[in-house]
Amino acid sequence: MKHPVIDIKLTPGDEIDVLSQREVNKLLDKSQSGLYNLYRKCSLAVLNCGSNLDDARSMLAAYPDFEIRLVQLERGVRIELTNAPAEALVEGRMIQGIKELLFSVLRDIIYVSSEISDNPNFDTDSPQGITNAIFHILRNAGLFRRGRPPNLVVCWGGHSINREEYDYTKEVGYQMGLRGLDICTGCGPGAMKGPMKGATIGHSKQRNKQGRYVGISEPGIIAAEPPNPIVNELAIMPDIEKRLEAFVRLGHGIVVFPGGVGTAEEILYLLGVLLHPANESVPFPVVFTGPSGSAEYFDQIDRFIRFALGDKAASRYEIIINDPAKVASQMLRGIRQVRKFRKARNDAYYFNWLLEVDHEYQKPFYPSHEAVNGLQIHRDQPDYLLAANLRRAFSALVAGNVKEEGVREIEEKGLFEMRGDPAIMMKMDRLLTSFITEQRMKLPGSAYTPCYRII
Repeated sequence: MKHPVIDIKLTPGDEIDVLSQREVNKLLDKSQSGLYNLYRKCSLAVLNCGSNLDDARSMLAAYPDFEIRLVQLERGVRIELTNAPAEALVEGRMIQGIKELLFSVLRDIIYVSSEISDNPNFDTDSPQGITNAIFHILRNAGLFRRGRPPNLVVCWGGHSINREEYDYTKEVGYQMGLRGLDICTGCGPGAMKGPMKGATIGHSKQRNKQGRYVGISEPGIIAAEPPNPIVNELAIMPDIEKRLEAFVRLGHGIVVFPGGVGTAEEILYLLGVLLHPANESVPFPVVFTGPSGSAEYFDQIDRFIRFALGDKAASRYEIIINDPAKVASQMLRGIRQVRKFRKARNDAYYFNWLLEVDHEYQKPFYPSHEAVNGLQIHRDQPDYLLAANLRRAFSALVAGNVKEEGVREIEEKGLFEMRGDPAIMMKMDRLLTSFITEQRMKLPGSAYTPCYRII
């Protein structure tokens, strides 16, 4: 199917400062060490928001002739797009939200490359250095709001959800918006878009003109979950681990909607962090919620967590079914405890420095067959480390389902083979089978071919 395309030239407003000639050259370098392919892929994803594609290779194949150029001008830069998705324009002008996100991609890719990766002052091999890098990336993206009390709720959930679940995410977002809570998501469609859409109405009714709709993504997943134009603040983190840490450092509470393996990965990451002994007394409200039809989904998640990680892990969240107002009230109440806790310890409201994130949760996991096969999924380790390895297993499935490098790995070497404690692996197999049955692995109507085998 041929997609309509356009050519257009864009100049930024306040979205980005001037670029050096070296930075421009890095962005346009098509060699393996250059940034062009990364920049092109992320930019195309932003322009392609609202599409029915949920993997990078399909998106890139749909627009094989798409090109992006940077031209230095006396007052800054100009972006020139060739064969770009026509849906990004209305009456010949690019949708403002998409234009802003396009320049956010440019800002973050060049900042991470020039100021983090190439900067010897950042020790991204140490826990403190990684957290420091995350802080600087978020600060450069303008995501900190000094002087504002805690009110940012992170919403997780799948891009492949049914209509009932999507409408429910909007209603929860609406109730949170009425209570003055802002929304942060992975910025894609489905459960990442619904809460933002609902919150815009809640904010509007309260005449709140400063509502925040924060999106946090990373290059490997952005094609499957392109930022929706409701997002008015965007940060592109270098990898999934820094993305996940950014969520828990920036947010003041988390609401989890139904999803698939990506949502399971996020849940395991969060619970693993909260299970660390240093975080036992740190308040962090977490609510799992969905409509009545999703009750069994959360029962399955809850049973798996209790079996693999124990009741202590389950004590860190509450399950609320079919009650959006209660979800919003519980989140507001929990965030007030967060404010009280941080105020007593003189910790920043805009970045959670007190939370301990173990180095095992920070080290990038590259899901090769060897790495997946070597995961330590057994009970002979602290529960928060078992959670880290379970998180990696689900991260590999995300990669094999939708990420360009993961799909290629499966095609070249066959299915990922996952092994570990027989009882845990049996429970994991049942959970994954339920995801497949409920069509949570791919967009509705898309056939799912498993990328894994449980040993």
